[in-house]
Amino acid sequence: MSKINILPPSVYNRIAAGEVVERPYSVVKELVENAIDAGATEIEIYIEQGGKQLVRVVDNGSGIEREDLHSAFLPHATSKLQTAEDLRNILTLGFRGEAVASIASVSKMTITSKTENGKCYRLSSDGGVMSEITEAAGDKGTDVAVEMLFFNIPARLAFLKSDKAEEADITTVVSRFILSNADIAFTYYVNGKRMLQSFGGGEDEAIAGVYGASVLAQCYKIDAERNGVKIRGYIGNQNFYKANKSYQSVFLNGRYILNNTITSAVSGAYASYLMKRQYPFYVLHIDVPTECVDVNVHPNKADVRFLDNRVIYGAVYTVVSSVLDGNAKALDYVVEETTQNHSPIEDRPLSKIEPQAEKTLTEKILGYGKDSGVDFSKYATSKETENAEATNNIFPYPTMTYEEAKKEIAETQARVEAYEKQVRDIYEEARRDPGFIPIETIPDYSGKLITQSPFLEDPAVAKKRKKNPEKLQKLLPHIHFERTYLCVNDPAEEQMDAGDWKQDQVKEEKVDYFEENKRYLEELEQQNKQNKIEVKSAQYAGKLFNTYILYEREEEVYIIDQHAAHERLIFNRLKEQMQTRSIAKQTMLLPFEMQVNAFEATFLREHLKDIREIGFDIEDAGNGSFKVTAVPLDLQKMNIGSFFHEILGDVSGYRAIKLDELLKDKLASAACKAAVKGGMDLTEEEIQTLFTLMDGDMGLKCPHGRPVVVKMTRKQLEKMFKRIV
Repeated sequence: MSKINILPPSVYNRIAAGEVVERPYSVVKELVENAIDAGATEIEIYIEQGGKQLVRVVDNGSGIEREDLHSAFLPHATSKLQTAEDLRNILTLGFRGEAVASIASVSKMTITSKTENGKCYRLSSDGGVMSEITEAAGDKGTDVAVEMLFFNIPARLAFLKSDKAEEADITTVVSRFILSNADIAFTYYVNGKRMLQSFGGGEDEAIAGVYGASVLAQCYKIDAERNGVKIRGYIGNQNFYKANKSYQSVFLNGRYILNNTITSAVSGAYASYLMKRQYPFYVLHIDVPTECVDVNVHPNKADVRFLDNRVIYGAVYTVVSSVLDGNAKALDYVVEETTQNHSPIEDRPLSKIEPQAEKTLTEKILGYGKDSGVDFSKYATSKETENAEATNNIFPYPTMTYEEAKKEIAETQARVEAYEKQVRDIYEEARRDPGFIPIETIPDYSGKLITQSPFLEDPAVAKKRKKNPEKLQKLLPHIHFERTYLCVNDPAEEQMDAGDWKQDQVKEEKVDYFEENKRYLEELEQQNKQNKIEVKSAQYAGKLFNTYILYEREEEVYIIDQHAAHERLIFNRLKEQMQTRSIAKQTMLLPFEMQVNAFEATFLREHLKDIREIGFDIEDAGNGSFKVTAVPLDLQKMNIGSFFHEILGDVSGYRAIKLDELLKDKLASAACKAAVKGGMDLTEEEIQTLFTLMDGDMGLKCPHGRPVVVKMTRKQLEKMFKRIV
């Protein structure tokens, strides 16, 4: 009997739905993309109960003919591709023909459509089972309604997020459609209430509609071209940052993507301007030749693959860093707004304006200038040659073509390899010097530092390190180490029959993970007990440099940092006071208002109770706006904006909001200022009091992570003095 089954459409469509229709926002994404591909200039989106009950998309596009309605529900049916060659030149958002069939198989779906000069027709599907086509009333375009999503797959339905969380994801998707299609009018309704609206009036209007008009004043509007790559959009200035990455959008050839190459390039450009837990704001539109990018590498088309990542990275990094650094080339990249009284570049210090033009891609990224032997002048175009070259270039403006950029990189590749070889030779020659001290850091060809380079590894040291696991076990006794073996073509393994495999599987399933976890916690508790001593069993032995206190106990001596010890004790006391404090509120004269995006709004709504328990009076004002009308009396001098920036910093992790954790840095700073300092001459009575307050805990660390106590044994001391070997 054959063991290979040919799956019916009702099964393989549901399997495909697992990839294409991940959650309700996926349905919105696919349907809106189809509307855009149909040439719609007005799109309305309706959702109910986070898209679980209803997702409806109405457009005024070209519509669907009656004879094509049945085909629209079939898998791999599309009007956007005809041959495999078309995959090399994809200009539409959709192209696979999987979305409608996948959505229809897991929902109750109805399509009502009318072409320019035709009649309006309707076709419904109930879990993939289609009804008859009927005439209906409707305007030109298509109306797609998806109801009861995943009604026939309860397991998928159970794993969906809450209605508010799903709504936030859909709102984010709609926001990105508004940003990427500024010439299309969008209206977005949630449970009958209008949440977002754009009128197709351009990119400035789209940004203002999604993020608010105040954001425009904090951004540079750019329009640039580098090496055949067109880059335009908005990037936040050096002092404009967000608490998380949800304010970052990249659109490649009109499609929203998540791509590490582009993200790394932008992050690298901002690296010297932003501190830890600060993320840049940007909305970038990047256009590249279709033959240089593959968009068919991800099930939901969220990522793409470039023909040469170096060209893309170099173009994005160069443009963004030039604007942020304020060099002369930035004047060509920044768009002058008629509503502005002056150029953003003119606000920079004169020292930040470089007198020479920006370096080329090779000079900027690879560190080679005029002496490299590469002729950069050939890429300079005059006004007379610009018009002549425009018809031959991919874009209608002067450009260094993609092929020319590849040729330039190829010409310098040999020099890069020669440079690296030269560095290796110098290092090897230096190693032969008897006084050589190995340092695992050298400058690379871009002027940055390479640490732990593979060619700096001493083979003898590496070999010794790999063969000494016992030392690692001794240094980290609380971690379990186990040798791992790889068996290839082991006859004993091959002889294991199905029964043995099942028996082993049953044994594995019988592992009591609760007991393992309990055992781990007991070991951790035992370790903590080992770090504690009886206070009375230790004798004061003196102090060093008015900083370190010595206590002797049997064959051990404890060296205590008086500042770190006192700092930790004060920190613990402040933290306990924060947890058990009585809450008194101070009403604000003017409410503090903050505008957040859909993700952050959902996070705040789900944690309003926690924030109010801290002592804040906070209300949801709607449309992504929150008002704080009262603050805790003991925190009234704090920066409220920074406080909520810290709360929203881990919006993706949905962590618990605890005041003592949010204020950990401030508590640590207060403890540090109040603690005794190194060099202070404490009396023996004060020292004994400090030691008593430590309660014999020799494993303490200060709030910044430094050890409070260092233990030395008599044996270690005698080894130092060579009394024993």
